[in-house]
Amino acid sequence: MTDLITPITMPKFGLAMTEGKITSWNIPSGAQVEAGQEIADIETTKITNGYESPASGTLRRQIATEGETLPVGALLGVLAEPAVSDADIDAFIAKFQADFSSDSAADTQADHAEPIMVSVGDLTLRVQEAGQGDATPVLFIHGFGGDLGNWMLNQNALSTDRRTVSFDLPGHGGSSKNVGDGTPAGFAATTAALLDKLEITSVHVVGHSLGGAIALELAKTCPQKVASLSLIAPAGLGQGINMDFIEGFISADRRKTLEPVLNYLVHDKTLISRKMVEDIIRFKRLDGALQGLQTIAKACFPNGRQAEDLRPVLTSFAGPAQIIWGEADEVTSPNDAKNLPDTIPVTLLPQTGHMPQLEKAADVNAALIKLAK
Repeated sequence: MTDLITPITMPKFGLAMTEGKITSWNIPSGAQVEAGQEIADIETTKITNGYESPASGTLRRQIATEGETLPVGALLGVLAEPAVSDADIDAFIAKFQADFSSDSAADTQADHAEPIMVSVGDLTLRVQEAGQGDATPVLFIHGFGGDLGNWMLNQNALSTDRRTVSFDLPGHGGSSKNVGDGTPAGFAATTAALLDKLEITSVHVVGHSLGGAIALELAKTCPQKVASLSLIAPAGLGQGINMDFIEGFISADRRKTLEPVLNYLVHDKTLISRKMVEDIIRFKRLDGALQGLQTIAKACFPNGRQAEDLRPVLTSFAGPAQIIWGEADEVTSPNDAKNLPDTIPVTLLPQTGHMPQLEKAADVNAALIKLAK
């Protein structure tokens, strides 16, 4: 009967994730579920994310309780058909819990990938690498106020047959707080230097928001390094920008004032976790962090408009390119993707805000994998 029982376990949403908290069960015990249906919400250190059922069946047991924090791989619940007896389920749970010992949890903790610090000129950049293989590597570039954790639901998915790299831009996360002139061109030069330091000659580039403008600048100045462009809610294709978000991100210094600003990022506001808000507040208190953000905002969004028009770079780019945008984006406008050549596919995701890579990770990953083949 054990082959008719499917364990629901704590997923590993990101490379550095070692544990998660069940914030809510979305279906009751005894309910029928379909594979891919969101059955629970799980909070990590970065964001709250829906957990999709790994299989179809009846949710016979909820092992984890709401509010409980458990290591990756721990048993959350059990799926089984009504024909499976309660005794068989009890035996399955007992065996699973016995096998998943404290040693198993320790192995999970020890197994996660830690970012490394890489010197690039006079800067130190925090870099996360994953994967290996002969396929062309993938480089992820985050946006204004973000960090490499913005790719927590994506980097693993692209790492099955290739090297992948995400990093904190200067002025962000754990990287040096010196942002230079704060322009996309300046960041692109640093990105090119990082690729040289990592001995990577060509990459599929994935850029989000301001990272999209940086990706375009990289394609402009170092086209030989860019195998393809995947731009997610990118800057650089229009003039509009939500300055309430930009200015509020810089000025807000308490949870009560910052949380409404971060809500601009997503369609589903429940995705913004308390821990995410607190981490950003702590980051902005670091020496040089606030000044760096101010320099970037002044350089990239003077007078409340985007400074760079990089549409010609995209339309003349010789390699494959695509645009992915949330229809409910409140920071940049998906209208900026209109009137592009037919050779550049545009994917618009419904009920999705400025961060499709977190809100609709499966859709985004599928599009990224398809272009990177």
